Amino acid sequence: MSIIEQKLADQRLILPEPLQLPSGMKLPFPWVLVRGNRVYISGHGPQERDGQPAGPFGAVGESVSIDEGYEAARKVGLSILASLKRELGDLDRIVGWCRVHGMVLCKPGFTNAPAVVNGFTDLILDVFGPDIGRHARTAVGVAALPLNFPIEIEAEVLIKE
Repeated sequence: MSIIEQKLADQRLILPEPLQLPSGMKLPFPWVLVRGNRVYISGHGPQERDGQPAGPFGAVGESVSIDEGYEAARKVGLSILASLKRELGDLDRIVGWCRVHGMVLCKPGFTNAPAVVNGFTDLILDVFGPDIGRHARTAVGVAALPLNFPIEIEAEVLIKE
């Protein structure tokens, strides 16, 4: 078992199955795109272990609390790690998290998107440690997201080739 997979197991974290898209929804892009030692990760939402979209759904600060948004961001982290594992084969190939772009569906005037995206950042730092897991980050509030997710995150990592 790889070091990262052992850390996930030690924390009782389980990577979800691939996202089950609603009927008729097609995505003309890959979840993960490898270009040399850079890996670009398309926007992911929170998932249940079986690959179903995970709730709660809706706007943070309205129908979703900050704490629920934080937990949804942790689920996004697991979704991204699952996609990386499927593409790379081994999460130990990741040698650095470069940047993270978090988009939080929120009610007008909500200004605490960073507190929601912290759920993702905290998970990555817990699993990869401060040297590999440290990343530049943006957290913005948006008016709408696919599937009414409360959060969507895209990222970029460096890998061993």
